Amino acid sequence: MFKIDVFSHILPEKYLELYRKKSPAVDDQVEVTNRAVINLETRLRLMDRYPDVLEVLTVSQPPLEKFVKPADAVELAKIANDELAELVDKYPDKFIAAVACLPMNDVDAALEETDRAIKQLGMKGVQIYSRIAGETLDNPKFRPLYEKMAGYDLPIWIHPTTDKELDSGGLLGWPFETATAMWRLVMAEIFNEFPNIKFITHHCGSMIPTFSKRLKWLMYPSRIPPTLKNPVEHFRKFYNDTALYGHTAGLMCAHEFFGTDHLLFGTDAPLGPKFGLTQDTIESIERMDITEAEKEQILVRNAVELLALAF
Repeated sequence: MFKIDVFSHILPEKYLELYRKKSPAVDDQVEVTNRAVINLETRLRLMDRYPDVLEVLTVSQPPLEKFVKPADAVELAKIANDELAELVDKYPDKFIAAVACLPMNDVDAALEETDRAIKQLGMKGVQIYSRIAGETLDNPKFRPLYEKMAGYDLPIWIHPTTDKELDSGGLLGWPFETATAMWRLVMAEIFNEFPNIKFITHHCGSMIPTFSKRLKWLMYPSRIPPTLKNPVEHFRKFYNDTALYGHTAGLMCAHEFFGTDHLLFGTDAPLGPKFGLTQDTIESIERMDITEAEKEQILVRNAVELLALAF
């Protein structure tokens, strides 16, 4: 049985080269120090250890809007997406699909690039971050993107990012930021406005499954819009990867809250020593106290259906 990793990271060669020229600060990001993220030959060699795993490629952090001005972000996004499409076309036995990189500091340009990436390059969704140049995801300026992706019936990947005040190397700030982004999207009634919209969170919905009972008891009527009915159920509409680094109990907690249909195999590859997170994640799913059919859903079937893959 093949497995589809929906949240694997890459910094394509031409994209990274130009990004470095425009902002040397990109070299301070931990992903740039990972050879498998930036070197295709290294990545392919490591992927040979898992011939049954197909990756969905996402451009690794940092967000474009963090370090470059809008015009440069537009240029870089196009280069990245062209490279991703080439990789999917050249290595279909390794990369089953790709997710568009967007210049979110120019929303109009991001909408245009979304159309190009999906219609011309065949991409299966777009990636944004939990904050966009410091702005939260409930900002009305981002609604046109949500409307467009609901129209395409393809997912929006949410990768965490954080402000300096919350920075802990991604350890604590990222889960908080992901959960906060989810909260803001629910409170902004995005799922009411676009009932079929699909978001994929990184790291299994972060804090939401663990605090699901707290969500229920602390959602007083005075805190939520009067037209938002059953807000906890809106949190259950998020899709979530399994990148908990081998933590089966965490997966079971997420499974109890989100259900089988809303969990997708994702590993954070190629991060971790020698692709170790891939093996840890596979084993953590195998240990889950669910049926074999449910495991197959998580490992492959949910991604096939959500991304409309020819598989």
